[in-house]
Amino acid sequence: MTRLTVAFSALLLIVSVTPVLAAPCQQCHEVTVSGVHQGIACQECHGAQGNLGNPGIADNRGLGCVECHADTGMIFSHAMSRRTAEQEFCQRSWGRADTTFYATNCQQCHVASCADCHGSGHAMTTPDTHRCQTCHQGYFVGWDFSGRAPREDSVRYQRGPRSHDQYYLKMRPDVHAEAGLDCSDCHTMASFLDGKVSAKSCRDCHDVNPDIIEHGIAAHLENMECVSCHASWAAQEYATYYVETINSSNRAYFRVKPTGNERYVKSSYLKRQDLPPLGVNEEGRVAPIRPQFQAYYSKVVDNQPQGEENQRLASEWKVFTPHTIRRGTALCDQCHGNARRFILEPLEQRIYRPDRDGLGIDSLWRAEGQRVVNGSFMPPARFERMSQKTPEYSRGYVKKWQDFLKKDAASSKP
Repeated sequence: MTRLTVAFSALLLIVSVTPVLAAPCQQCHEVTVSGVHQGIACQECHGAQGNLGNPGIADNRGLGCVECHADTGMIFSHAMSRRTAEQEFCQRSWGRADTTFYATNCQQCHVASCADCHGSGHAMTTPDTHRCQTCHQGYFVGWDFSGRAPREDSVRYQRGPRSHDQYYLKMRPDVHAEAGLDCSDCHTMASFLDGKVSAKSCRDCHDVNPDIIEHGIAAHLENMECVSCHASWAAQEYATYYVETINSSNRAYFRVKPTGNERYVKSSYLKRQDLPPLGVNEEGRVAPIRPQFQAYYSKVVDNQPQGEENQRLASEWKVFTPHTIRRGTALCDQCHGNARRFILEPLEQRIYRPDRDGLGIDSLWRAEGQRVVNGSFMPPARFERMSQKTPEYSRGYVKKWQDFLKKDAASSKP
């Protein structure tokens, strides 16, 4: 009788447990799946045993995603996830003064999960421009695509339109944004996995029109990136200050927007939003450059400055691609003969005097004491050659103005 009772009890246990094991996940997990994953079984992402709680995180290299999306786990080896260049820069700049600088100030944006770009795991989507700009904002390329430039750091300028919890200056957007393109139209997952910056170059979509004066000059097509002429503006930050404050109530006197931590305040000597300076990229072609960064550091402990004030730790520039493309271009003399744009500013033409302001350099736009990490500054001899007013240059210059006058002639008619 005892054996019969035990056997019967075991049978009841099996019967009572089996429906629970076979029940849909939603009986316990109240979630609604939408988007591209709607209709697939939970186990497809969360594993056969349902033990993969976060299927798309860096710690497991997207184990729950790569079964369907082959090789996408490689994104966790990409610069957007590892941020090796940023870490190395911090080590040779502000990290020399504070070894915890990167961990304190620079870890807000890096890809730690597929969901960072594609949204909630239960509502996955292809990231649109607004989603990309969650990280690609402020001084970094991305915001400019939508016509946004970072404002000055002072609290008095924290006004006007906002996006991604930041105020911005309203600038002219990229012509591709106006046409309705998203970041993913040029920057695809396949290009990221191949280690490329983008999937397409300008000439993959645009043919060169030789009837356009600038396109008819062979040196332009052979020696310049398209963006050198077609970038209408770029955010530029000169002399970036970080002040470390420890047990100092006078931190409150730095009336600048918060950095997100209680140790540092940040400001800059100058911000501009105009045509970007030009240098030479690693292929030897003329391309936009800007400071990233001219790094300065000060430390205040118990309301008293410690060590050297405005310690200059690095002065680095980078070749970059402003996402501010317009059909029109800069005029001839905005490059030819414009020494400051090529970081060759004559000292007698200076307006800003960083040497008198304790920055340790004679000019913001001179190469001495500075470097381009992924290219070089324009060699003076090359600048002199391109600035010669040859007969070809003069003919092109006159023709350019004649075209302008033809277009404007009708506007003055009664």
